Amino acid sequence: MTRLHPLKGPNKLKLGIFAANADGGLAITDVPERWRALWNDNLSAAQIADRAGIDFFLPIARWAGFGGKNKVREWSYETFTWAAGLAAATQRIGLFMTVHVPIVHPLYAAKALATVDHISGGRAGLNIVCGWNPKEFGMFNIPLVEKGYDQASEWLRIIEQVYAAEGPIDLNGDFYQLKQAVSRPASLQTPRPVTMNAAFGGPGRDFAAAHCEYLFTTFTEIAEAGKHVADIRGRAEKVGRDVGCYTVCHVVCRETQAEAEEYYERYAVTLADKEAVDQHMAGKKEFSHSHDADAYDRYRKRFAGGAGSYPLVGTPEKIVEEMKAISEQGYAGIALSFANYLYELPYFCDRVLPLLQKAGLRT
Repeated sequence: MTRLHPLKGPNKLKLGIFAANADGGLAITDVPERWRALWNDNLSAAQIADRAGIDFFLPIARWAGFGGKNKVREWSYETFTWAAGLAAATQRIGLFMTVHVPIVHPLYAAKALATVDHISGGRAGLNIVCGWNPKEFGMFNIPLVEKGYDQASEWLRIIEQVYAAEGPIDLNGDFYQLKQAVSRPASLQTPRPVTMNAAFGGPGRDFAAAHCEYLFTTFTEIAEAGKHVADIRGRAEKVGRDVGCYTVCHVVCRETQAEAEEYYERYAVTLADKEAVDQHMAGKKEFSHSHDADAYDRYRKRFAGGAGSYPLVGTPEKIVEEMKAISEQGYAGIALSFANYLYELPYFCDRVLPLLQKAGLRT
């Protein structure tokens, strides 16, 4: 049965679970309870989120890790097969796949994406990234593409064309040459499953404005977060489109503020995997440009706690207050990470979701 994709549903503030497919999630820590990303734990977390009405599950795409004591994120599940497994075991939640465009051929992506869309009954989504880590691309003997988003535009257009075509097609593009290409079945969603792009720089945001339904971005402080929403809206309006803006936050939710701050200090400072934090920050700063320039110097704790994302740390009431402020800045949704999803997600769902409903942010 095909249904309305959850990201097109009635919740004013959409919520998702981010990076559970990778060791550590977004946290770079050595606490004993750190997330191991075992399959059964992924499955359990997805089913908890599904039953609670969380809107989407979003993976990261990693091929190499960031070293350190725990080889952070070296263990990670490939996102098409990961999403297919979860699709068969859930009922309502949107399931995204994250794809490095230069590494995955568009015809393979079209077939795999449609497969997940059919398994899930129309709940598939695609997170399109061009990549920033030269070490990972070196594993495939592929260089970082200078005009990566030009390639991404052609890549996505091919997926739409093979879905729509009644028969085989030929294509002689700038990046791909196809002969008698076909991909059946097409996705249940038309013209293809919903797409998002995580971008901070201009080329990536222009790509999202022209081709995606949603843009993921980061911000340093909530009071300044609206400038990113205004930027993507302006870019989308120029091409006659409406693109929703999402962000990423890492969460520590406890009964008291002191408990939350104590645990955050423990896992993101005292027991941070310092070598891996250094490697991750250096790579992001040199190649990714995914954060405000001063974030790397001012917020090391945030990189250990959640890959430089904004921290939601405190009581359920405080977290709802900050989520409401993020919504008021124009954000349509938030992808959330935890130090351990299986341990912390049930409490978050039980305590935070009802308060968001009372605040008018969730139905």
